[in-house]
Amino acid sequence: MPFKVLPPVIAGLLLAGCAGMTAPPAHESAPPPPRVESRAECGAAQVQDRVGREYSEALGESIRAESGAAAMRVIRPGDAVTLDYRPDRLNVRLDDDDVISEIGCG
Repeated sequence: MPFKVLPPVIAGLLLAGCAGMTAPPAHESAPPPPRVESRAECGAAQVQDRVGREYSEALGESIRAESGAAAMRVIRPGDAVTLDYRPDRLNVRLDDDDVISEIGCG
């Protein structure tokens, strides 16, 4: 007699287990990345005439002041720099002879 009751009980348990299965919830798309203004906020355009000149501390101060950049870093060949992009930071790249080779934001 116990074996006659067992198949309907097993079938009931299987159906109950399947009844709890539903489709996974729809995934929400990720929010859009923050909008970055395309204009250069570091003022590099105002000091491009300094490219090609030999760098000095006084020249660096005048570049930073005229550009209006919130921060400035001087990058020499072989210097380790972070790769974070800061639109308000002025980067002054020098060559091996301390001549300014590039001025840009970042």
